[in-house]
Amino acid sequence: MKHLCVMTALLLASCLGAQTASTPQSTTTSAAQPWWKGAVLYEIYPRSFQDSNNDGFGDLNGITSRLDYLKVLGVDAIWLSPIYPSPQVDFGYDISNYVDIDPQYGTLKDFDHLVAEAKKRNIRIIMDMVLNHTSDKHPWFIASRSSKTDPKRNWYVWRDGKGPGQPPNNWQSDFGHSAWEYDQKTGQYYYHKFYIQQPDLNWNNPQVRKAMYDVVRFWINRGVSGFRLDAITTLFEDPQWRDDAEIKDANGKTTINNYGDVALDDAMTNNLPEVNDVLRQLRQVADSYKGRDVVLIGETYLKSIDDLKKMYGANNDELQLPMDMQIGFINKLDVALFRQRINEVQNDIGGNEPMIVFDNHDNPRWDRYGDGAHNQDIGRVIATILFATRGTALFYYGDEIGMVTTPPTRKEDVKDPVGITGWPKDKGRDGDRTPMQWDDSPNAGFTGPNVKTWLPIPPSYKTVNVKTEVMDFNSMLNWYKQLIEFRRSTPALRDGRNIMLNTSDNNVLSWLRQVPGQPAVVVACNFTAQPQKISFDLSAHGITSRQAKTLMKTPGSSDPSSLDNVQLPPFGVYMGQVQ
Repeated sequence: MKHLCVMTALLLASCLGAQTASTPQSTTTSAAQPWWKGAVLYEIYPRSFQDSNNDGFGDLNGITSRLDYLKVLGVDAIWLSPIYPSPQVDFGYDISNYVDIDPQYGTLKDFDHLVAEAKKRNIRIIMDMVLNHTSDKHPWFIASRSSKTDPKRNWYVWRDGKGPGQPPNNWQSDFGHSAWEYDQKTGQYYYHKFYIQQPDLNWNNPQVRKAMYDVVRFWINRGVSGFRLDAITTLFEDPQWRDDAEIKDANGKTTINNYGDVALDDAMTNNLPEVNDVLRQLRQVADSYKGRDVVLIGETYLKSIDDLKKMYGANNDELQLPMDMQIGFINKLDVALFRQRINEVQNDIGGNEPMIVFDNHDNPRWDRYGDGAHNQDIGRVIATILFATRGTALFYYGDEIGMVTTPPTRKEDVKDPVGITGWPKDKGRDGDRTPMQWDDSPNAGFTGPNVKTWLPIPPSYKTVNVKTEVMDFNSMLNWYKQLIEFRRSTPALRDGRNIMLNTSDNNVLSWLRQVPGQPAVVVACNFTAQPQKISFDLSAHGITSRQAKTLMKTPGSSDPSSLDNVQLPPFGVYMGQVQ
């Protein structure tokens, strides 16, 4: 294992300098299965990854300059949050042109260069596709708003109010307050599930569908390998325009949300069955590119494993990878609940590929699980669950070095519209989007030393950065690199079935990865601040050996003498290959 660490350090160190020529990385995916099965995906928030022109904002050329780092880390594909032209009210999720690049990030030529350079390294590009809404500055909406008789009027959701000054119903925006905005000129309300400047498209209109499917084709033709579909479950609204129900507490009392509004169940505007019809049509578009294996990834915050299963389609003809948020966002280290939900996504989705998500640009980072004393070890636990269970793995830039949530301390510093509306109960998402910490120089290597960055560099950058962690064999960065490497090179971790073990133990989460004809792997994660001892009896799974070769273990812990005596330090991890 130490040899692997040394190689990791040398390779990653070589990637911190200028971009160099590179040999394509070999892939572990067999020709019989699509590239995304078991792949490692990395979300980049482009504003915050790397600034190439010293304006304080990350850009496409900055991402291109860091591709060698991502290659050595073991990344198979990059998901880019929106880079389209936008007024940036919601930092790119309010799109004014779907078929160009915002000048802040570069040009289409820069994008093409990124795709080409990534391809040389066997790294694919996944675009964020926002289908639910546009910017209010999009030409479509400008036309729609101009007149009730405009040809694009029905491209958006317009309704009369209940009466003077009364919106059509009680629906709320996810960003706070009414989801209806009155338009003085035409005397109607338009619907916005999110910010006021993000009017919802009318997906009941076939012209809207055609226009958006043409956008998808534009980017596939430009070399994109897939799409993360933003807010995909919110495309449709209740056709009877019924009010949402109020959420009551245990005493039957109405609850209030972070924005000071009555809390509502959004059943009338979320996960309606018509969404699945659109997903099937999108899948047809993706599958029409034979041999490309274009992947559709869904932002799917859902209430049950049954709802998640439906997103794959009854005939496996909708999303290939709906995101499972029910595991990663448990937000407490509860062994029984983790075991139950991992079991569900492994066994109850019809044999489809799971995609567990712990972090993204909309949520506090992994340190929300921390206890303040063992955060690094807890981070290793989370990474192990992500990479050592069956499925496609997605993580967020900076997770690999242990970047933490750093929220603003003053309202006047808030950039995110969520934080502006929700302060102080909800400080918004700025703290999850701070610039990548590359080294310990001024501005953390994200941009020039005298440049004002769009969000402040967290003070943690002095020690939590790529350059420092490259040479530390016990760093979070080397833990991630080793996990990804073992996942790539070990058949059981790459392709094996996932079986939960020791199911009566509510202190340690443990499981078996097994593939016929190959050595099995056992994994154990201590969810407590106390040392734990466990043993593995694998006879029920056709394994009689009591010995294993250690693949990974928490720094400072000793190798077990046998699988009958695995000692785990507080929040410790053990992973071994059965001999």
